[in-house]
Parts: sequence; C-alpha cells; structure tokens
Amino acid sequence: MPHTEVERVRMGIDGLDEMLSGGLIRGTIAAIVGTYGTGKTTFALHFIWEGLTRGENVIYISLEESEESIVRYMIEKDWDVEPYRNTSFFVLKLDPTNFNLSINSIRNELPSLIRKFTATRIVFDPISLFEDLFESDSARRYEMFRFVEMLRDQRCTMLMTSETDRDNPYSSRHNLIEYLVDTVILLRYIRSDELTRVRLVLEVVKMRSSAHSREIKPYEITGDRVQVYSQANLF
Repeated sequence: MPHTEVERVRMGIDGLDEMLSGGLIRGTIAAIVGTYGTGKTTFALHFIWEGLTRGENVIYISLEESEESIVRYMIEKDWDVEPYRNTSFFVLKLDPTNFNLSINSIRNELPSLIRKFTATRIVFDPISLFEDLFESDSARRYEMFRFVEMLRDQRCTMLMTSETDRDNPYSSRHNLIEYLVDTVILLRYIRSDELTRVRLVLEVVKMRSSAHSREIKPYEITGDRVQVYSQANLF
C-alpha cells in the first residue's frame, strides 16, 4: 500500500516542532504539563499565534485569565493580535467557581462554537482547573473521557495545559489527562549539582502514531519567543 503522509500542525516553537517530527498530528489532542513558572501558557499562546499567522481560526478557553489579559500578554510579545480578535481569534472565559455553568458551557456551547467559527486549533488553559470541579475520581474520569471524545468528534487540533501533581513533578494534577490525550509534553526545572543554577527542560513523554524525540532538552523563554535547544546535550 502507498505511504500516506501524516499532516502536521506546527506548534510554532523552534526546536519543539523538530522533536515532534514536524509538529502535532492534525486532529489530535496534546497536553502541556508543568509546574508553576515553566511557561505552559506561553507555549499555548505560541500554538495559537502560529495558527493565526497561518490563516486559521482559533479558540482559546481560559479558566484563569480574562480575554484582556491574554491579549495584553500577546501584545507584550509584539504579536499584533488585534486584527484577529473576533474574526479568527475567539476567547471563551469560564468561571471555575461555578460548576454547572462551566460544565454546561463545555457540553453545550463549545461544539457549536467550533462549528460556527470553523476553528482548527483550540487551547484549554488550564484543564486542571476544569478537572478540579468534580468531587470524585469516578465522576472526573467519566466526564473527562466524554469531554475528550467530544473534542475528537470536532476534528480540530487541541492543546491543553495542566499543573503537575504537588508531590510528583512527572504527573498531571489528577494523573488522568496524560492517559486521555495523544501527545504529552512535560515541562520542569532541574538544578545543577552545585545548586547554583536552575534550568528549564522539556521532554515529549508520549506521542501516539508518530516517531518523536525521547531526549530531555533545555529551553528558554526570552522576549517574544520560546527557544527549545533540540540539538543540545543536557547530560
């Protein structure tokens, strides 16, 4: 049978796309997992901006930041996002303190929004606050499975962010989302033996149906960009 080339969706981050064999596979779901200060939202915004500059329609679902703060953050990176607002860039702000409102917005509004705006990229930042809404592990697993399957039906490429577990820097907060998504990118700190320097590193822990780098690579967040040093040897 002839080989079918897999269509890729670039993250827009130098070095990371190379580690992903060219980017995420179109129509799949990825998670950026990391502790505070590792740049999860910055990675997500690069993914959004890359889509906008390629002429795609994108939706950013936020449980923490307002639309104005998201736009301000992008402007600070010298990204001229204003021409895209409410034409190809849409922000849905959910209230994580209102369980019923947030759940109903996800179930009822998101699929119609995706279809209405023909969105091809979606960010959910952070998914861990959505997971926190459920009182039991069984309810959380059930609802998150339904949520992920609903997203797969929309055939868009999605990126979620998640806080790590307080006691395990290699796991998401509820140790669940990494089993549901197709790609997991882990962000974390490492310290030198002399404890004189802290470095940010990432690894592609999982990527279904694709070859990918399994090495741990350093990265920096400077000015308007994230740079992953995919050619650097960390150890």
